[in-house]
Amino acid sequence: MQGFLASLLAGLGTALGALPVLFAVNLTQRLQAVLLGIGGGIMLAATSFSLLVPGKDAAIALGFPQTQAALIMVVGMLLGGSLLWFAHNHFPHEHFFKGREGPQKQHLKQIWLFVIAIALHNLPEGLAVGVAFGAEENTTAMALALGIGLQNIPEGLVVALALRELGYARAYAIGVSTMTGLLEPIGGLFGAAVVSVSQPLLPWGMAFAAGAMLFVIVDEIIPEVSNKGWDQEGTVGAMIGFVVMMFLDVALG
Repeated sequence: MQGFLASLLAGLGTALGALPVLFAVNLTQRLQAVLLGIGGGIMLAATSFSLLVPGKDAAIALGFPQTQAALIMVVGMLLGGSLLWFAHNHFPHEHFFKGREGPQKQHLKQIWLFVIAIALHNLPEGLAVGVAFGAEENTTAMALALGIGLQNIPEGLVVALALRELGYARAYAIGVSTMTGLLEPIGGLFGAAVVSVSQPLLPWGMAFAAGAMLFVIVDEIIPEVSNKGWDQEGTVGAMIGFVVMMFLDVALG
């Protein structure tokens, strides 16, 4: 229940971020690149400090030597990344900046292709939060949930602005942004349930979630920043996001 509620609150960050479109806010492409970079930096730090390090420690606590614990992290990450790779290649979806990916389905409206793309992005985040709470390390898990929630705020704003540019109404843009965030509790509930039932699955779950999130960072966030043409601004944003998440994890965890 804690994992579900925490991932729900983190997912609602997208709704909070989308609210400025009510006031006809128009962010420059440069600022959007910075915001996307911040989100990517937060996710990268969360992958490292909130998933991989605790996952390795959990494997050692279960009696695995350090070499085997490291191998579990490697295999788990590759499995998580592979699942996201499979989903990206077998589910039709469309990114705001990269365009369509996966099999072509002409009968699907463009907005639903966007929703599927964001679902592929948000489910790993919810999974990460849920797995962290399943570890019963609530301080570290809260830091992760807070970081993901902060990351979702600029993401929700960028999504809502993109929908407005496509001609959708303000209320509709906010509604879609909110709905995409509400996908995270699904991943949170699943992740928390699995590792709560079987603690030996905890290091595997953390590594799996880390691999899925890393795939999202490299496959989606970095190309979207690059497509905006503001690479250095996105890099600065990523560094800011990384140090913020690192501070949260160290200070709260």
